[in-house]
Amino acid sequence: MIQLKGVHNLVVKSSVRTHSILADTSVATGGQDEAMNPHEILETALAACTAITLKMYAKRKNMPLDDVHVEVHTVSEGKDSVLSRKVHLVGALSADEKTRLMEIADKCPIHKLITSNVTIQTEAI
Repeated sequence: MIQLKGVHNLVVKSSVRTHSILADTSVATGGQDEAMNPHEILETALAACTAITLKMYAKRKNMPLDDVHVEVHTVSEGKDSVLSRKVHLVGALSADEKTRLMEIADKCPIHKLITSNVTIQTEAI
């Protein structure tokens, strides 16, 4: 379970198990810009999940993947939001291995979640 606690102004601390991150918003929108904003956290989640998924798959298949660099940014927001994801595979990979890894990138759990028909159930407690 993720617990959220206000720190000061608009800064919030999100905690799960023994880990925590801060979130804020820009000065222009009333925050202090002391941490990533929620959109950047979502983009980071997709980038991290992509890299982890690719590293795990490459290791399991004994592919020579030395590293993965992933860039994600929001192109447009709204009803038809668009995220841009650029994946740089580092290593002596064949063309077939690169193609397979790019297919696997779309199978990371965060990618699957944000491209699914998500329903958010909200209740006051």
